[in-house]
Amino acid sequence: QVQLGESGGGLVQAGGSIRLSCVAFPRIPVGWFRQAPGKEREFVAAISWSGSSTIYGDSVKGRFTISRDNAKNTVNLQMNSLKAEDTAIYYCAGKSIDQLSNKAEDYDYWGQGTQVTVSL
Repeated sequence: QVQLGESGGGLVQAGGSIRLSCVAFPRIPVGWFRQAPGKEREFVAAISWSGSSTIYGDSVKGRFTISRDNAKNTVNLQMNSLKAEDTAIYYCAGKSIDQLSNKAEDYDYWGQGTQVTVSL
C-alpha cells in the first residue's frame, strides 16, 4: 500500500525559503505539483526512484530543488527566492512506473496537500 504525506507548509515572506517534505513509502518516483486558487494544477518538480534524475517546471527552475532520502522514505522540495506567485497548495504525487513526467494524469497516488503562502 502506497503512503504519501506532505509536511512543511506555512507562511513565508517573499524572498525567503521553505522546505516541504513528502513521506513516500514504498520507494517510488515522486512529483510535486501545486494549485493556486482559480488556477489549474501546475507541475513543479519530479524525481526518479533512485534520485538520480530530476525535472523541473519552468517557473521554478533555479529556485527550487527536489531531492530524496531513501533511508527515511522522504522526498524534499527546497524552495528558495520565493515569490507571491508561488502561493498555492503543494501536493506530492507518486507513480507506479519509474519514468519522470510533468503530467498530473501520469501519477497514480496523491497526498492531501500542504499550503504555502508567500507574503509581500
